Amino acid sequence: MKKMHWMTIILLLAVTALAGCSGTADKAASNDPSAASQADIPQEITANLAGGEPYTLDPAFASDTTSYFVIDNLYEGLYTYDKAGKIVEGAASKVDVSPDGKTYTFTIRDGAKWSNGDPLTAKDFEYSWKRVLNPKTAAYDPSALYYIKGAEAYNTGKGKIEDVGVTAKDDKTLVVELKSPLSFFPTIAVGHAYLPVNQAVVEKSDKWAAEAGTIVGNGAYVAKDWKHNEQITLTKNDQYWNKDAITMATINFKMVQDSTTYYQMYKTGDLDLILSLPVDTLDQEKGNKEFLSHPSFSVYTYSFNVKQKPFDNKKIRQAIAYAIDREALATSVTKGGETPAYGYVPYGTTTPSGKDFRDEAPKKYYEFDAAKAKQLLAEGLKEEGLTKLPPITFKYNTSDKHKKVAEAIQEMLKTNLGVEVALENQEWKTYIDTFKQKNFQIARMGWEGNFLDPLGVLGHYTSKNSNNFTNWSNPEYDKLIESSTYELDPAKRFEQLHQAEDVLMEDLPIIPIQFSADTALISPKIQGIVFDARSNPDLRFAKRVEK
Repeated sequence: MKKMHWMTIILLLAVTALAGCSGTADKAASNDPSAASQADIPQEITANLAGGEPYTLDPAFASDTTSYFVIDNLYEGLYTYDKAGKIVEGAASKVDVSPDGKTYTFTIRDGAKWSNGDPLTAKDFEYSWKRVLNPKTAAYDPSALYYIKGAEAYNTGKGKIEDVGVTAKDDKTLVVELKSPLSFFPTIAVGHAYLPVNQAVVEKSDKWAAEAGTIVGNGAYVAKDWKHNEQITLTKNDQYWNKDAITMATINFKMVQDSTTYYQMYKTGDLDLILSLPVDTLDQEKGNKEFLSHPSFSVYTYSFNVKQKPFDNKKIRQAIAYAIDREALATSVTKGGETPAYGYVPYGTTTPSGKDFRDEAPKKYYEFDAAKAKQLLAEGLKEEGLTKLPPITFKYNTSDKHKKVAEAIQEMLKTNLGVEVALENQEWKTYIDTFKQKNFQIARMGWEGNFLDPLGVLGHYTSKNSNNFTNWSNPEYDKLIESSTYELDPAKRFEQLHQAEDVLMEDLPIIPIQFSADTALISPKIQGIVFDARSNPDLRFAKRVEK
């Protein structure tokens, strides 16, 4: 593989460093018992999907961490993650990069297969990526592939499929042509939009991903059983090229949304792993050796629909932001290690100056200021010809934490602005559809970086990005994101990224609330779960050490 550009190296080192923040889980991984004592212990783990039933297990349509937690075990892209959280070759055994950095040639591994025994080929990747780009597919995130030559034109109806720079030269060789050199393409290509699906299976039935018996993947596991809204069980994929490295044989994903219930299930031993602990339990669990809290490269937000009045007015949006006391939320409401978000890009990326991007930012945006909030609200109402705000509804998905945050913000807006806010919660699958349909005034959402770089979160809000559900568009912002994507001068690139965040925070289509922290309880019977800042826990290399 061609020598990696400095940015790729920095990103991989950052991922590795963050993966090291794994608390007891990673410490345990270095103390594996002998093989002899393990021989008679079934390698099985039971974890919970706090979001409930996955929205979908078709990678083309998934958009949420609940679905991704399962999908990441069923499929594997050309790149994957190793035990240390580093990006390494996955379904590809070799990658060659042209001298100009624009052409990647991937060699598919010998013996790589689908879970039904079909050979995995370069044509599977060409089909899958073009399926995501096909406008008739209506996939969730086609813009993730826009770095490829001709991809955006095809997806937007302005180009032909033949002009997309993805070509299977033969069963083993996939050639990918980029629009411009992109030093961190591997960190992008490890994303979910780049996962393969089996063409014959997909074309046989549009419901192929709806039941365990019809899902065909190429990852470490296969879906053995799926009791909808109750449990999905995965077992090791005997066709997987790297099956001998996978230590956890069976994964049971329960689907319990109520945090009090799944917390009690953990305490009674019915669950080995839970994420997102009930807020009321955090103080008592922080001293528990089974407790883990670690930073996440994600930001907890409230999104505006800027075409819904009165939130088409920037000053009214800004007034809401200034009226929220983020410090109080972190210390008195969520209490899980979250930090106040006075900007959009989370902590975790290092700039050429050696500082974290967040610390290098010239100012904090929207620190709590009730007086300024009232001033901006008055100015915004005057511009809109209003004397008071019309009825406002905040929407959020059902969750103990989200409810407490929504109720706290509701009280802050009443106290600091005299504004009455109604709250509406929905179950996760319904909520995702509501959000995608932009059927909201203000709605909660958490955004995890697509990759460990400011662009991984800032890119969500360009006019053409598939993740932008705010109806906001700003040509200056689009230009800065486009320039920073392909800028090879590191200092200039990060300057552009800071400028882009300035524009985003000034127009404020979203309110950053907190930089997230993931909380978990991990049974001492399980060792070696890999946690890092950019994904769900990796269970593939974990071991059960007690029955």
